[in-house]
Amino acid sequence: MSEKTLEQWLESWRGILEVDAGGAVTLKDRRRLRDEVMDDLAAAAVFSATEKERERARALVWESARQAGVRPWSIQSLYDAMGRGEVKGFTTPAINLRGMVYDKARAVVRSVLRHEVGAFIFELARSEMGYTFQRCGEYATVVIAAAVREGFEGPLFIQGDHYQVNARKFAQGGETRAAEIQALKDLIREAIAAGYGNIDIDASTIVDLSKTTVKEQQRDNFAVSAELAAHVRSLEPKGMTLSIGGEIGEVGKKNSTPDEFRAYMDGLLEELGRRAPSSSSWKGPSKISVQTGTEHGGIPLPDGTIAKVSIDFSVLKEITRIARAEYAMAGSVQHGASTLPAEAFDKFPASDAAEVHLATDFQNIAYEHPVFPRELKAQMYAWLDKECADEKKPGMTPEQFYYKTRKKAWGPFKRQCWDLPESARAQIRGALEQKFDLLFHKLGVQGSAEAVRKHVKAGEIVRKVPV
Repeated sequence: MSEKTLEQWLESWRGILEVDAGGAVTLKDRRRLRDEVMDDLAAAAVFSATEKERERARALVWESARQAGVRPWSIQSLYDAMGRGEVKGFTTPAINLRGMVYDKARAVVRSVLRHEVGAFIFELARSEMGYTFQRCGEYATVVIAAAVREGFEGPLFIQGDHYQVNARKFAQGGETRAAEIQALKDLIREAIAAGYGNIDIDASTIVDLSKTTVKEQQRDNFAVSAELAAHVRSLEPKGMTLSIGGEIGEVGKKNSTPDEFRAYMDGLLEELGRRAPSSSSWKGPSKISVQTGTEHGGIPLPDGTIAKVSIDFSVLKEITRIARAEYAMAGSVQHGASTLPAEAFDKFPASDAAEVHLATDFQNIAYEHPVFPRELKAQMYAWLDKECADEKKPGMTPEQFYYKTRKKAWGPFKRQCWDLPESARAQIRGALEQKFDLLFHKLGVQGSAEAVRKHVKAGEIVRKVPV
């Protein structure tokens, strides 16, 4: 990408994409938008010199995408149908992209189109935003641009993953606790404004297992979750019910139980009901994240390979059964699954899991691909040696250290990774497509575009380019 201003780009795009004096956008040639404009426009939305220029480019992506048929929206109505038993047989993949996001999202969409997938989600966690240097507006824009680039049309689901309460700050109480909750509210507002239609609230970090009853153990979890869910509902765009996720089991901790789920849901719905305006009835969560025995990113062994884990699929199945029968929810959600062996993935739809969250293996594919430049990887690892030295625990091998920390190098080296030669990026996209082909097959989402078309009626949110 050359260092042009957006005005200079717009001049070169005359006859394809135009903006009038009031900021209204007109798309004149959809094919040329894909082939000649979107690569540079996506880069402008990320790397333009000023925040104003970046915001203008992001609005231009949004409007050109809207006119090209891409509709960022909520998955809620599909999950409602799942809760009624009208949609079944697949598990929705929620895909976290930490680096090389435009290329990886293009690979996702190419596989989506090849297999008629409609049930898929792009997401980014609160923690990932920090080390990948991606705020909500940037992430949403880049995946929307990738969808346009590959010719996708229809509802596009973007999700805030693990909008998680910091347990240490919460425990301090007083102003520190209030500031933490406010930070989450601000993040939710930012995400919805950026076009996210789905927010996963994670207060499982403040479950207190020292309490004597399950309800008391879950009390802080459901009380804070209700407060944040009410905040989500108060910000919903006209015509959209956002999908909200809850969580009862912190990933890497003890496995979840039906009693915990019922205590959480009953308490949350009671709290949410008290917060709802008298003229409305706010919906509760559409799904619930549980712990089944996994850990985010997998557990690296001294040689850098990943330890095998034992997932209790019965937890997913039983909590989904209760969720659908008693709360009309889509069901259970699995985190920390991307590094599982291929043969494990068809067990998620067999266990009626509503959603599975995937991240680490996609970065692994990029890092380990033969065309990923050795010199760049060496620079990234040298940065980790310096900046993440305090994370190297006694006895940890270099392979374990780099495997655990290299996710944090995507942000500082964002531009270098974005600007890799097209020949290298194309090969990495191809390897990722093969992975997504496999995952979509195993998770049963091939052909799910029909169910999405039937149940999700995405509206249009018009935006103007700031002048």
